[in-house]
Amino acid sequence: MPEREDQLTLHLDLTGEGGRRIQLMRALRDAIRSGRLAPDTRLPPYRVLAGDLGVAKNTVAGAYAELVAEGWLTAQQGSGTRVAQRTTAPEPGAVRSRPEPDRIRHDLRPSSPTAAAFPRTAWLASARRALTAAPNDAFGVADPRGRPELRAALVDHLARARGVRADAGRIVVCAGFGHALQLLADVLPGPVAVEAYGLGFHRDVVHGAGHRTVPIPIDADGAQVGELAATDVTTVLLTPAHQYPTGGPLHARRRTAVVDWARSTGGWILEDDYDGEFRYDRQPIGALQGLDPEHVVYLGSTSKSLSPALRLGWMVLPAALVDDVLAAKGTREIWTGVTDQLTLADFLRSGAYSRHLRRARLSYQRRRAALVAALADRAPHVRVSGIAAGLHAVLELPDDTEEATVRAARSAGVALDGLRDYRHPDASTPPRDGLVIGYGTPPGHAFPAALGALCAAIR
Repeated sequence: MPEREDQLTLHLDLTGEGGRRIQLMRALRDAIRSGRLAPDTRLPPYRVLAGDLGVAKNTVAGAYAELVAEGWLTAQQGSGTRVAQRTTAPEPGAVRSRPEPDRIRHDLRPSSPTAAAFPRTAWLASARRALTAAPNDAFGVADPRGRPELRAALVDHLARARGVRADAGRIVVCAGFGHALQLLADVLPGPVAVEAYGLGFHRDVVHGAGHRTVPIPIDADGAQVGELAATDVTTVLLTPAHQYPTGGPLHARRRTAVVDWARSTGGWILEDDYDGEFRYDRQPIGALQGLDPEHVVYLGSTSKSLSPALRLGWMVLPAALVDDVLAAKGTREIWTGVTDQLTLADFLRSGAYSRHLRRARLSYQRRRAALVAALADRAPHVRVSGIAAGLHAVLELPDDTEEATVRAARSAGVALDGLRDYRHPDASTPPRDGLVIGYGTPPGHAFPAALGALCAAIR
């Protein structure tokens, strides 16, 4: 039976800057753009949506009226407020940020490991051992800090592999980097400095907590942290081992300088060590946290080393932040599953994780070499950078060619990202043209064809 108008429900997240009316308008536009609200979908009446969202009826009425004026919605007597038909297709000249799933033939989007390389047999063996050995209390009410077995295993692994100084009492397990950043944004003061090129998703998380983000310029030596002294920020988010997405490490002088800044101002450094274990040309650069565990929050996860599907991450916190972060996490919320935590603890202790990393590094190093060779042969005008570590490379393009190159690639079914997409909208330096290519995502048998399609698009 069709849902009655007074029973219509609509889930919307009211976050970000601006008042409730602005947040509601933004949420509705996003839902329409993404296709979650299809054309001709009827929206709840003012009073129903206002009650569901906990806002004033006039707030909903004002948001609806403005979106009708903009053409996103239509309103007719007796028919209610509906999504306008004109939203079925992009406006003329618009470029989709992603190709449709059924049109993607080669996925070269960055940051994902090869899904087929997940070590299923070794993971299953660890799961069996972990479940057999797990105490009964592991299946009771969870500890918001995470399982002690995993935190103890992380202390050993991070100290050995990344130079992190920690004890189990300072580690909090979370559901990936985004979850960790959300918790930290809730307890740390704003505004927050971020690198001028970085993930928009991370900026959105910070904005969702009510903080402004301040872009810090980057160059070949990483973030220009000397600029922090001229800002009003007390928290900075960095990718010091391998700047994302441009690829360079933070220079040693700047590593020292940003720690000195934190000590002198009482500030906090959030270290995103997203792929610090994948370095090819020399020994991995140690974690910045090792220079000052009382001012640096170390953030890691399994998203690049194993799989983003595991939703396993961790924070190594300064002592002064542990209680505040645990209070923000709460005693009842969405946590990483206990069985995955126990399995990862055994995976680390048994040496299976280190063996997997060695195999993965060799595989990705070969892919990197194939990418560089293919470009040198078929697109020699393109310079490749940012390849000393990680799972992606930056292809530097001539000025004013990025948009056309991205369009050509997507028309050919090649999914990739343009470098401009990562630029902070308030960055002071001019935008750079380039492509951010993930060479970890395609399955092995499809990688040569993906490189061929990429080079054809660039030509």
